[in-house]
Amino acid sequence: MKRRTLLAGLTAGLVLATPVLAHRGHAGLTVVEIDPRTGAVTVSHRFAAHDVEPALVTVAPDAQPTLDDPAAVAALEDHLDRRFRLEVDGTRIDLDHAATDMAGDNIRVDYAGSGPSGVAVRVVRVDLDFFPGVHDDQEQQVNIRVSGVTRTVVFRPGSVAQTVTFAG
Repeated sequence: MKRRTLLAGLTAGLVLATPVLAHRGHAGLTVVEIDPRTGAVTVSHRFAAHDVEPALVTVAPDAQPTLDDPAAVAALEDHLDRRFRLEVDGTRIDLDHAATDMAGDNIRVDYAGSGPSGVAVRVVRVDLDFFPGVHDDQEQQVNIRVSGVTRTVVFRPGSVAQTVTFAG
């Protein structure tokens, strides 16, 4: 009987702890795709809405801190644009907002730009600092894809710019 009670108590504890364990940090994913043939560059930032909304207080101080407010969404798009920097072989890539998609708890903000075309991409430098001072455990994984090869870097608060290389 004691064993059954102990097992039931442990099971209940695990069930109650699951939501807490399911979201232990704040993270996002950025995917950079570079087509060396055309020079086309696409950047897609993905986040959970429940991670972004607390940041809207800082990112969009004149708007309601909710993704239901178009002014807050526009401020978020501007924040991501200003705080993400990309260089391909020493050339800064200017990015323009392409689309924002919000579905449930998922946010995807896309940008597009162009870099050198017709040359092999050798060095890509990425720098970002999203939501400074909001989440001290924010982690942003950045996947950089060139000609079917993907390199990954991870940014945390205080991270410096990171460089990846590709064989020409």
